Amino acid sequence: MDYYLLTDLAAQVGHGLAISGAETFRVEDTIRRILRAYGIECEVFAIPNCLTISFEAANGKPLTIMKRIGFHGNDLDAVEQFNALSRRICRETPEVEVAVQWLEETQAACRRYSLPVYYLGHYLGAFGFCFVFGGTLRDSLWAGLLGLIIGLVNGFLNRLEVNPFFRTIAASFFMAAPAYLAASLGWMDSVDSSIIGALMILVPGLLITNSMRDIIYGDTNSGINRIVQVLLSAFAIALGTAAAWRITSGLYGLPVSTGVVHPFWVQGLAVLVGCVGFAILFNVHGGGMWLCTLGGVATWMVYLLAQQLGYGVYSMNFFATLVAALYAETMARIRKYPVTSYLVVSTFPLLPGAGIYYTMSLGLAGDFHAALAKGLETAGIAGCLAVGILLVSTLFRLPAEWKRRHGKN
Repeated sequence: MDYYLLTDLAAQVGHGLAISGAETFRVEDTIRRILRAYGIECEVFAIPNCLTISFEAANGKPLTIMKRIGFHGNDLDAVEQFNALSRRICRETPEVEVAVQWLEETQAACRRYSLPVYYLGHYLGAFGFCFVFGGTLRDSLWAGLLGLIIGLVNGFLNRLEVNPFFRTIAASFFMAAPAYLAASLGWMDSVDSSIIGALMILVPGLLITNSMRDIIYGDTNSGINRIVQVLLSAFAIALGTAAAWRITSGLYGLPVSTGVVHPFWVQGLAVLVGCVGFAILFNVHGGGMWLCTLGGVATWMVYLLAQQLGYGVYSMNFFATLVAALYAETMARIRKYPVTSYLVVSTFPLLPGAGIYYTMSLGLAGDFHAALAKGLETAGIAGCLAVGILLVSTLFRLPAEWKRRHGKN
Protein backbone atom coordinates (compact mmCIF):
# COMPACT_ATOMS: atom_id res chain seq x y z
CA MET A 1 0.00 0.00 0.00
CA ASP A 2 1.19 3.50 -0.83
CA TYR A 3 0.97 5.07 2.64
CA TYR A 4 1.94 8.52 1.45
CA LEU A 5 -0.74 8.53 -1.26
CA LEU A 6 -3.36 7.35 1.24
CA THR A 7 -2.37 9.96 3.81
CA ASP A 8 -2.34 12.69 1.20
CA LEU A 9 -5.83 11.58 0.12
CA ALA A 10 -7.14 11.85 3.68
CA ALA A 11 -5.39 15.21 4.12
CA GLN A 12 -6.92 16.59 0.92
CA VAL A 13 -10.41 15.52 1.97
CA GLY A 14 -9.88 17.15 5.39
CA HIS A 15 -8.42 20.27 3.80
CA GLY A 16 -11.38 20.47 1.42
CA LEU A 17 -13.77 20.34 4.37
CA ALA A 18 -11.80 22.93 6.34
CA ILE A 19 -11.58 25.54 3.56
CA SER A 20 -15.29 25.08 2.91
CA GLY A 21 -16.21 26.04 6.46
CA ALA A 22 -16.62 22.67 8.21
CA GLU A 23 -16.28 22.32 11.96
CA THR A 24 -12.89 21.27 13.34
CA PHE A 25 -14.24 18.04 14.82
CA ARG A 26 -15.67 17.06 11.42
CA VAL A 27 -12.30 17.60 9.75
CA GLU A 28 -10.48 15.48 12.32
CA ASP A 29 -13.12 12.76 12.47
CA THR A 30 -13.29 12.43 8.68
CA ILE A 31 -9.53 11.94 8.38
CA ARG A 32 -9.49 9.37 11.19
CA ARG A 33 -12.34 7.40 9.63
CA ILE A 34 -10.74 7.29 6.19
CA LEU A 35 -7.40 6.03 7.52
CA ARG A 36 -9.08 3.62 9.94
CA ALA A 37 -11.00 2.10 7.03
CA TYR A 38 -7.59 1.00 5.69
CA GLY A 39 -6.46 -0.34 9.06
CA ILE A 40 -4.42 2.69 10.16
CA GLU A 41 -4.72 4.36 13.55
CA CYS A 42 -3.49 7.94 13.33
CA GLU A 43 -3.21 11.18 15.26
CA VAL A 44 -4.96 14.18 13.73
CA PHE A 45 -4.74 17.74 14.99
CA ALA A 46 -6.69 20.52 13.31
CA ILE A 47 -7.24 24.18 14.09
CA PRO A 48 -8.99 26.74 11.87
CA ASN A 49 -5.79 27.54 9.92
CA CYS A 50 -3.85 24.27 9.93
CA LEU A 51 -4.19 20.48 10.06
CA THR A 52 -1.60 17.78 10.80
CA ILE A 53 -1.74 14.00 10.34
CA SER A 54 0.80 11.64 11.86
CA PHE A 55 1.09 7.85 12.21
CA GLU A 56 3.56 4.99 12.04
CA ALA A 57 3.50 2.97 8.82
CA ALA A 58 3.70 -0.85 8.72
CA ASN A 59 7.44 -0.67 8.02
CA GLY A 60 7.94 1.27 11.25
CA LYS A 61 8.63 4.63 9.63
CA PRO A 62 6.74 7.66 10.93
CA LEU A 63 4.74 9.66 8.39
CA THR A 64 3.51 13.21 8.97
CA ILE A 65 1.64 15.55 6.64
CA MET A 66 0.68 19.13 7.43
CA LYS A 67 -1.54 21.41 5.37
CA ARG A 68 -2.03 25.13 5.84
CA ILE A 69 -5.62 26.42 5.70
CA GLY A 70 -5.58 29.90 4.24
CA PHE A 71 -8.26 32.33 3.08
CA HIS A 72 -11.57 30.58 2.56
CA GLY A 73 -15.27 31.24 2.43
CA ASN A 74 -18.53 29.52 3.26
CA ASP A 75 -19.17 26.66 0.83
CA LEU A 76 -21.68 24.31 2.42
CA ASP A 77 -22.25 22.40 -0.83
CA ALA A 78 -18.58 21.40 -0.77
CA VAL A 79 -18.94 20.32 2.88
CA GLU A 80 -21.76 18.01 1.85
CA GLN A 81 -19.85 16.69 -1.16
CA PHE A 82 -16.66 15.90 0.78
CA ASN A 83 -18.68 14.39 3.61
CA ALA A 84 -20.45 12.10 1.12
CA LEU A 85 -17.07 11.15 -0.39
CA SER A 86 -15.66 10.15 3.00
CA ARG A 87 -18.73 8.01 3.69
CA ARG A 88 -18.30 6.28 0.35
CA ILE A 89 -14.60 5.62 0.91
CA CYS A 90 -15.22 4.20 4.39
CA ARG A 91 -18.10 2.05 3.13
CA GLU A 92 -16.41 0.57 0.04
CA THR A 93 -12.66 0.88 0.91
CA PRO A 94 -11.45 0.89 -2.71
CA GLU A 95 -7.86 0.81 -3.89
CA VAL A 96 -6.15 4.06 -2.95
CA GLU A 97 -5.72 5.05 -6.59
CA VAL A 98 -9.48 4.62 -7.14
CA ALA A 99 -10.24 6.73 -4.04
CA VAL A 100 -7.96 9.47 -5.38
CA GLN A 101 -9.94 9.39 -8.63
CA TRP A 102 -13.15 9.75 -6.60
CA LEU A 103 -11.63 12.76 -4.86
CA GLU A 104 -10.85 14.42 -8.19
CA GLU A 105 -14.40 13.72 -9.38
CA THR A 106 -15.80 15.22 -6.18
CA GLN A 107 -13.67 18.35 -6.52
CA ALA A 108 -14.90 18.76 -10.10
CA ALA A 109 -18.52 18.15 -9.08
CA CYS A 110 -18.63 20.88 -6.42
CA ARG A 111 -21.15 23.43 -7.61
CA ARG A 112 -20.87 27.20 -7.56
CA TYR A 113 -23.51 29.81 -8.18
CA SER A 114 -22.83 32.20 -11.03
CA LEU A 115 -21.79 35.74 -10.15
CA PRO A 116 -25.22 37.26 -10.93
CA VAL A 117 -26.95 34.68 -8.71
CA TYR A 118 -24.38 35.31 -5.97
CA TYR A 119 -25.18 39.03 -6.01
CA LEU A 120 -28.88 38.18 -6.09
CA GLY A 121 -28.27 36.36 -2.82
CA HIS A 122 -26.91 39.58 -1.30
CA TYR A 123 -29.95 41.49 -2.50
CA LEU A 124 -32.51 38.95 -1.26
CA GLY A 125 -30.83 38.49 2.11
CA ALA A 126 -30.80 42.21 2.90
CA PHE A 127 -34.23 42.82 1.33
CA GLY A 128 -35.96 40.10 3.35
CA PHE A 129 -34.46 40.86 6.75
CA CYS A 130 -35.12 44.59 6.44
CA PHE A 131 -38.85 43.77 6.70
CA VAL A 132 -38.17 41.68 9.80
CA PHE A 133 -36.48 44.62 11.53
CA GLY A 134 -39.33 47.04 10.85
CA GLY A 135 -38.56 48.41 7.40
CA THR A 136 -41.12 49.43 4.79
CA LEU A 137 -41.08 48.25 1.20
CA ARG A 138 -39.05 51.31 0.25
CA ASP A 139 -36.56 50.59 3.02
CA SER A 140 -36.25 46.97 1.87
CA LEU A 141 -35.55 47.99 -1.71
CA TRP A 142 -32.80 50.22 -0.40
CA ALA A 143 -31.53 47.45 1.86
CA GLY A 144 -31.16 45.19 -1.17
CA LEU A 145 -28.99 47.82 -2.87
CA LEU A 146 -26.90 48.14 0.30
CA GLY A 147 -26.49 44.37 0.29
CA LEU A 148 -25.18 44.59 -3.27
CA ILE A 149 -22.63 47.18 -2.14
CA ILE A 150 -21.42 44.76 0.53
CA GLY A 151 -21.13 42.03 -2.10
CA LEU A 152 -19.14 44.24 -4.45
CA VAL A 153 -16.77 45.47 -1.74
CA ASN A 154 -16.23 41.97 -0.36
CA GLY A 155 -15.70 40.53 -3.83
CA PHE A 156 -13.08 43.15 -4.71
CA LEU A 157 -11.21 42.85 -1.41
CA ASN A 158 -11.39 39.05 -1.46
CA ARG A 159 -9.49 39.03 -4.74
CA LEU A 160 -6.82 41.12 -3.05
CA GLU A 161 -6.83 38.72 -0.05
CA VAL A 162 -7.41 41.59 2.35
CA ASN A 163 -7.61 40.64 6.04
CA PRO A 164 -11.24 39.74 6.97
CA PHE A 165 -11.24 42.30 9.81
CA PHE A 166 -10.45 45.24 7.54
CA ARG A 167 -12.64 43.82 4.80
CA THR A 168 -15.61 43.89 7.17
CA ILE A 169 -14.82 47.46 8.24
CA ALA A 170 -14.67 48.57 4.60
CA ALA A 171 -17.89 46.75 3.63
CA SER A 172 -19.74 48.22 6.63
CA PHE A 173 -18.50 51.72 5.89
CA PHE A 174 -19.25 51.78 2.16
CA MET A 175 -22.68 50.29 2.84
CA ALA A 176 -23.68 52.63 5.70
CA ALA A 177 -22.43 55.94 4.25
CA PRO A 178 -24.84 56.06 1.27
CA ALA A 179 -27.64 54.76 3.53
CA TYR A 180 -27.29 57.69 5.94
CA LEU A 181 -27.03 60.08 3.00
CA ALA A 182 -30.19 58.72 1.39
CA ALA A 183 -32.05 58.89 4.71
CA SER A 184 -31.04 62.53 5.26
CA LEU A 185 -32.54 63.34 1.87
CA GLY A 186 -35.83 61.70 2.87
CA TRP A 187 -35.46 58.67 0.59
CA MET A 188 -35.90 56.16 3.43
CA ASP A 189 -38.46 55.69 6.19
CA SER A 190 -36.16 53.77 8.56
CA VAL A 191 -32.44 53.91 7.89
CA ASP A 192 -31.82 51.65 10.88
CA SER A 193 -33.94 48.84 9.40
CA SER A 194 -32.21 49.12 6.01
CA ILE A 195 -28.73 49.06 7.52
CA ILE A 196 -29.49 46.18 9.89
CA GLY A 197 -30.98 44.13 7.05
CA ALA A 198 -27.79 44.64 5.03
CA LEU A 199 -25.50 44.08 8.04
CA MET A 200 -26.95 40.60 8.52
CA ILE A 201 -24.82 39.62 5.52
CA LEU A 202 -21.70 40.46 7.52
CA VAL A 203 -22.76 38.75 10.77
CA PRO A 204 -20.54 35.62 11.01
CA GLY A 205 -23.30 33.04 11.37
CA LEU A 206 -21.18 30.06 10.33
CA LEU A 207 -18.41 31.04 12.75
CA ILE A 208 -20.90 31.32 15.62
CA THR A 209 -22.40 27.92 14.84
CA ASN A 210 -19.07 26.17 14.34
CA SER A 211 -17.56 27.63 17.50
CA MET A 212 -20.39 26.16 19.55
CA ARG A 213 -20.18 22.75 17.88
CA ASP A 214 -16.40 22.64 18.24
CA ILE A 215 -16.74 23.27 21.96
CA ILE A 216 -19.38 20.53 22.21
CA TYR A 217 -16.95 18.01 20.75
CA GLY A 218 -14.08 19.08 22.99
CA ASP A 219 -12.15 21.19 20.46
CA THR A 220 -11.90 24.09 22.89
CA ASN A 221 -8.93 25.73 21.18
CA SER A 222 -10.72 25.88 17.85
CA GLY A 223 -13.95 27.00 19.51
CA ILE A 224 -12.24 29.87 21.32
CA ASN A 225 -10.37 30.78 18.13
CA ARG A 226 -13.64 31.09 16.25
CA ILE A 227 -15.32 33.02 19.09
CA VAL A 228 -12.48 35.54 18.96
CA GLN A 229 -13.08 35.87 15.21
CA VAL A 230 -16.78 36.45 15.92
CA LEU A 231 -15.98 39.22 18.41
CA LEU A 232 -13.55 40.84 15.97
CA SER A 233 -16.18 40.70 13.22
CA ALA A 234 -18.77 42.34 15.48
CA PHE A 235 -16.27 45.05 16.40
CA ALA A 236 -15.42 45.58 12.73
CA ILE A 237 -19.11 45.93 11.82
CA ALA A 238 -19.62 48.50 14.57
CA LEU A 239 -16.43 50.36 13.65
CA GLY A 240 -17.23 50.64 9.95
CA THR A 241 -20.82 51.70 10.55
CA ALA A 242 -19.77 54.21 13.23
CA ALA A 243 -17.23 55.78 10.88
CA ALA A 244 -19.91 56.23 8.22
CA TRP A 245 -22.28 57.77 10.76
CA ARG A 246 -19.63 60.22 11.98
CA ILE A 247 -18.85 61.44 8.47
CA THR A 248 -22.44 61.78 7.28
CA SER A 249 -23.83 63.26 10.48
CA GLY A 250 -21.33 66.11 10.28
CA LEU A 251 -22.38 66.88 6.71
CA TYR A 252 -26.07 66.02 6.62
CA GLY A 253 -27.26 65.70 10.24
CA LEU A 254 -28.70 62.66 11.98
CA PRO A 255 -31.60 60.97 10.17
CA VAL A 256 -34.70 60.06 12.16
CA SER A 257 -35.98 56.49 11.82
CA THR A 258 -39.48 55.10 12.27
CA GLY A 259 -39.99 51.33 12.42
CA VAL A 260 -43.05 49.28 11.43
CA VAL A 261 -44.29 46.07 13.08
CA HIS A 262 -45.44 43.76 10.29
CA PRO A 263 -47.99 40.95 10.76
CA PHE A 264 -46.89 37.32 11.12
CA TRP A 265 -47.44 36.35 7.51
CA VAL A 266 -45.44 39.30 6.18
CA GLN A 267 -42.54 38.49 8.47
CA GLY A 268 -42.76 34.82 7.49
CA LEU A 269 -42.50 35.68 3.80
CA ALA A 270 -39.69 38.13 4.52
CA VAL A 271 -37.68 35.49 6.40
CA LEU A 272 -38.33 33.06 3.54
CA VAL A 273 -36.88 35.53 1.03
CA GLY A 274 -33.99 36.45 3.33
CA CYS A 275 -33.05 32.83 4.06
CA VAL A 276 -33.09 31.99 0.34
CA GLY A 277 -30.58 34.80 -0.11
CA PHE A 278 -28.35 33.50 2.66
CA ALA A 279 -28.62 29.92 1.37
CA ILE A 280 -27.21 31.25 -1.90
CA LEU A 281 -24.40 33.06 -0.07
CA PHE A 282 -23.54 29.86 1.80
CA ASN A 283 -23.66 27.94 -1.50
CA VAL A 284 -26.48 25.57 -0.58
CA HIS A 285 -28.01 23.92 -3.65
CA GLY A 286 -31.03 21.92 -4.72
CA GLY A 287 -33.77 20.75 -2.40
CA GLY A 288 -31.49 21.30 0.57
CA MET A 289 -31.72 25.05 0.03
CA TRP A 290 -35.50 25.02 0.47
CA LEU A 291 -35.33 22.70 3.48
CA CYS A 292 -32.82 25.03 5.13
CA THR A 293 -35.03 28.01 4.32
CA LEU A 294 -38.12 26.36 5.83
CA GLY A 295 -36.11 25.83 9.00
CA GLY A 296 -35.42 29.56 9.15
CA VAL A 297 -39.12 30.40 8.72
CA ALA A 298 -40.16 27.90 11.41
CA THR A 299 -37.55 29.32 13.78
CA TRP A 300 -38.82 32.87 13.35
CA MET A 301 -42.46 31.83 13.76
CA VAL A 302 -41.58 30.21 17.09
CA TYR A 303 -39.76 33.40 18.09
CA LEU A 304 -42.85 35.52 17.30
CA LEU A 305 -45.15 33.05 19.05
CA ALA A 306 -43.02 33.21 22.21
CA GLN A 307 -43.16 37.00 21.96
CA GLN A 308 -46.96 36.93 21.75
CA LEU A 309 -47.11 34.65 24.82
CA GLY A 310 -45.25 37.29 26.81
CA TYR A 311 -41.84 35.66 27.16
CA GLY A 312 -38.73 37.79 27.54
CA VAL A 313 -36.12 38.30 24.85
CA TYR A 314 -33.82 35.59 26.20
CA SER A 315 -36.57 32.98 26.43
CA MET A 316 -37.79 33.86 22.94
CA ASN A 317 -34.35 33.29 21.48
CA PHE A 318 -33.77 30.14 23.51
CA PHE A 319 -37.03 28.46 22.47
CA ALA A 320 -36.53 29.44 18.83
CA THR A 321 -32.98 28.09 18.89
CA LEU A 322 -34.20 24.78 20.30
CA VAL A 323 -36.60 24.44 17.37
CA ALA A 324 -33.89 25.38 14.85
CA ALA A 325 -31.39 22.92 16.33
CA LEU A 326 -33.96 20.10 16.55
CA TYR A 327 -34.96 20.69 12.94
CA ALA A 328 -31.33 20.77 11.79
CA GLU A 329 -30.32 17.60 13.64
CA THR A 330 -33.40 15.74 12.41
CA MET A 331 -32.98 16.75 8.77
CA ALA A 332 -29.28 15.89 8.85
CA ARG A 333 -30.05 12.36 9.98
CA ILE A 334 -32.92 11.87 7.55
CA ARG A 335 -30.92 13.06 4.53
CA LYS A 336 -27.50 11.78 5.71
CA TYR A 337 -25.98 15.24 5.26
CA PRO A 338 -23.94 17.37 7.67
CA VAL A 339 -26.06 19.32 10.12
CA THR A 340 -24.14 22.54 9.36
CA SER A 341 -26.24 23.75 6.41
CA TYR A 342 -29.56 23.33 8.19
CA LEU A 343 -28.33 24.78 11.46
CA VAL A 344 -26.64 27.86 9.98
CA VAL A 345 -29.58 28.95 7.80
CA SER A 346 -32.25 28.01 10.38
CA THR A 347 -30.64 30.08 13.15
CA PHE A 348 -29.75 33.03 10.94
CA PRO A 349 -32.89 35.07 11.72
CA LEU A 350 -31.88 35.00 15.40
CA LEU A 351 -28.34 36.31 14.98
CA PRO A 352 -27.94 39.60 16.89
CA GLY A 353 -27.15 41.91 13.99
CA ALA A 354 -29.62 44.47 15.34
CA GLY A 355 -28.00 44.33 18.77
CA ILE A 356 -24.58 45.09 17.33
CA TYR A 357 -25.95 48.06 15.39
CA TYR A 358 -27.99 49.57 18.24
CA THR A 359 -25.12 49.18 20.69
CA MET A 360 -22.98 51.21 18.30
CA SER A 361 -25.73 53.81 17.73
CA LEU A 362 -26.36 54.37 21.44
CA GLY A 363 -22.64 54.72 22.11
CA LEU A 364 -22.24 57.30 19.37
CA ALA A 365 -25.22 59.23 20.73
CA GLY A 366 -23.43 59.47 24.07
CA ASP A 367 -25.86 57.25 26.01
CA PHE A 368 -23.17 54.92 27.32
CA HIS A 369 -25.35 53.29 29.99
CA ALA A 370 -27.95 52.33 27.38
CA ALA A 371 -25.17 51.18 25.03
CA LEU A 372 -23.73 48.96 27.75
CA ALA A 373 -27.15 47.53 28.53
CA LYS A 374 -27.80 46.81 24.84
CA GLY A 375 -24.35 45.26 24.47
CA LEU A 376 -24.96 42.97 27.44
CA GLU A 377 -28.37 42.05 26.04
CA THR A 378 -26.77 41.21 22.70
CA ALA A 379 -24.21 39.02 24.44
CA GLY A 380 -27.05 37.36 26.36
CA ILE A 381 -28.90 36.61 23.12
CA ALA A 382 -25.76 35.06 21.66
CA GLY A 383 -25.46 33.01 24.85
CA CYS A 384 -29.05 31.77 24.47
CA LEU A 385 -28.27 30.63 20.94
CA ALA A 386 -25.17 28.85 22.20
CA VAL A 387 -27.00 27.09 25.04
CA GLY A 388 -29.82 25.97 22.74
CA ILE A 389 -27.42 24.54 20.16
CA LEU A 390 -25.28 22.89 22.84
CA LEU A 391 -28.28 21.29 24.54
CA VAL A 392 -29.83 19.79 21.42
CA SER A 393 -26.52 18.63 19.93
CA THR A 394 -25.57 16.96 23.21
CA LEU A 395 -28.91 15.15 23.43
CA PHE A 396 -28.56 13.88 19.88
CA ARG A 397 -25.02 12.68 20.59
CA LEU A 398 -25.99 10.59 23.62
CA PRO A 399 -27.55 7.64 21.72
CA ALA A 400 -24.57 7.41 19.35
CA GLU A 401 -22.14 7.53 22.27
CA TRP A 402 -24.10 4.86 24.13
CA LYS A 403 -24.06 2.60 21.06
CA ARG A 404 -20.34 3.09 20.61
CA ARG A 405 -19.55 2.19 24.21
CA HIS A 406 -22.09 -0.61 24.35
CA GLY A 407 -20.59 -2.11 21.19
CA LYS A 408 -17.14 -2.09 22.75
CA ASN A 409 -18.42 -3.82 25.86
